[in-house]
Amino acid sequence: MEYIQRLQKVSVLGAAGKMGSGIVLLTAIEMADQMLKHENKGKSFVLNAIDTSDEGLTGLVYYLQSQVLKAAEKKAVALRSVYAPQLQLIENSEIIDAYVHDVMSIIRTTTRIEAAYDSTLVFEAVSENQTLKEKLFRLINENNKNQPWFFTNTSSVPIGGLNKNAALEGRILGFHFYNPPAVQKLVELITIAENSSGMIEFANKYAANLRKTVVPSNDIAGFIGNGHFMRDALFGIAEAERLSAQMPLHEAIYCVDRVTRDFLSRPMGIFQLIDYVGLDVVQFILRVMQPHMQGEKMHSSLLDELVLSGVKGGQFSDGSQKDGFLKYEKGKPVGIIDKSSVTYIGISAFREKSDNWLGVVPNDILPWKELVKLRDKDPVLKPAFKALLDSGSEGASLAMTFALNSRATALKLVTDGVAQNGNDVNTVLLTGFFHAYGPLNDYL
Repeated sequence: MEYIQRLQKVSVLGAAGKMGSGIVLLTAIEMADQMLKHENKGKSFVLNAIDTSDEGLTGLVYYLQSQVLKAAEKKAVALRSVYAPQLQLIENSEIIDAYVHDVMSIIRTTTRIEAAYDSTLVFEAVSENQTLKEKLFRLINENNKNQPWFFTNTSSVPIGGLNKNAALEGRILGFHFYNPPAVQKLVELITIAENSSGMIEFANKYAANLRKTVVPSNDIAGFIGNGHFMRDALFGIAEAERLSAQMPLHEAIYCVDRVTRDFLSRPMGIFQLIDYVGLDVVQFILRVMQPHMQGEKMHSSLLDELVLSGVKGGQFSDGSQKDGFLKYEKGKPVGIIDKSSVTYIGISAFREKSDNWLGVVPNDILPWKELVKLRDKDPVLKPAFKALLDSGSEGASLAMTFALNSRATALKLVTDGVAQNGNDVNTVLLTGFFHAYGPLNDYL
């Protein structure tokens, strides 16, 4: 079955979620772009957007319409040649409207899993629940005569286990989009020995057409992205708990978060990143990874305690940040959790004290927004890390400890066979997490 044939009948499970909606958007646009080619005239393309929530699917349609319109406006010039045979379309606005109509005509929203029984390609973007994923895969596989390929968006569950337990005979691979899929350029591709060469070739062609950067990861729980992030998060939590012996825990959380953001020139502090992903999601991924990590503790009692108290982080449906370790107002941290009362203490009450304890950020260290724009970062990063080494301040010392741990974690991913090489780890951190430099670049 060729690329176009495989792409004519597609289903997306979990279509109304944050990841699923992005996958629907990208795939529908790719299907429409293929459909509009002269050689594919007369071929039908159908994308089933499947979710359990009618309300969520209604919201999905509004999201898709607005995003497809934006995509059409960006490539209006290119679309003129595509729609040239339709002489009645003269103005750019008419061409844009036609493209939006063509993309949306491909999509069928439904709450019925049976819609996937005729698909040749199934994207799965439900929750990180292995049992649920396997149940859905088995159900579709047993009722679908087309021997569909399954592309799972899992960020942590080993593909080999899903393949075996759902009896898919190698027709599944990991195609891990980063959040949000429509914006993020990175895809982790996780293959297993049972995959056919044709399936892998299709995955790479599909990713290339979406203009994604593909990084291969071996099939080890957490893969590269969460393999690094989960350990980074656990280290950050442990450092805050260690510092809580000499200051209140909320001040320690503030210090570690600020150091990882300002002293290490990252887009977010480690606790803000945990909040963004969701404390409950991080907890779940750690639980998925733990059985596969012999001799390594993938667990945080503090995380468990906060989740049990109802502190979960994540985002609201409009994309705004929910409170987690940090409290947010207009997207900015304004408070830190007090675990004993499960309330938030305003940062303004202790900011000056904590900043004085950390010391000033060395002048050689650029803010992330400035650093990330530079094409050649070496002339800036080498003196920046030297300044951290020479500073002697508490903040600089904490930053170096964190950076060295990040580097050790990255090396472990290579030596454990998760990543094929250090460049792949760097690419995931640079592209998927928007870091300004990779943990295995030679700055330390």
